[in-house]
Amino acid sequence: MHRRSFMSSIPFASVTPFMTPRTDIRQRQYFEMITYHTNIGPRKSRVADFYRDVVLPAYGRLGIGPIGVFSPLYGPNDPSLYILVPHQNVETVLRGSTLLLDDEEFRRSGASFLNSSLDDPSYVRQERQLMHAFVDMPQVAVPVKGPNRIFELRIYESHSVIAGQKKIAMFNEGGEIAIFHKTGLTPVFFGETIFGPRMPNLTYMLGFESMPERDAAWDRFIVDPEWIALRDDPTYADTVSNITDFILRPLPFSQI
Repeated sequence: MHRRSFMSSIPFASVTPFMTPRTDIRQRQYFEMITYHTNIGPRKSRVADFYRDVVLPAYGRLGIGPIGVFSPLYGPNDPSLYILVPHQNVETVLRGSTLLLDDEEFRRSGASFLNSSLDDPSYVRQERQLMHAFVDMPQVAVPVKGPNRIFELRIYESHSVIAGQKKIAMFNEGGEIAIFHKTGLTPVFFGETIFGPRMPNLTYMLGFESMPERDAAWDRFIVDPEWIALRDDPTYADTVSNITDFILRPLPFSQI
């Protein structure tokens, strides 16, 4: 698929009636979220080892990063890993697999993982989600790395595309992102999902030094006068139909 036809197929990807293009679209990153459903038992660590030893060095050679690698602390019961890959442009998204496989060192050092057999697979399945950064937070932000840090991944589904765009506007023009910062809800990224599950949706990630810090920040947020006024603004009423919430722990080699 040509880049022009791909971009034209993305609904509301560049201009919507609820968004003011205050940030040059070229400055807004694309976020790829890759979910691996992993094996159990001794094969469980294969994906993590592959990313630590093979993928992250290869992404580094391509100038792609920082890469986040997370396991669920509270969330789905099945063994899984979440990989966050920020891209400066859509070209590296479209050519990601090709760029990696063109890297001789990637193929050599990852041979056992890449060539796993049907009887001994490296993982159960892989799912991908592509997001475009919000206007008011165009780049991924890496929080201070503490030994007990956690991340919260939240997915806001909407009942229609229009409702979803209104919720995005609530974060941008409405000032919800600014209220997050003020109350200690430290964003890592905000993204509008271009393709993936549970659409239409927006997805964002927050970083905290600890679970108690996370709980205290949300307590401050829900009583903040600016948030209460924004929440009660009829402009943004009935924009979210379902919220999914995960608490993630970064693996020791995660760059986020």
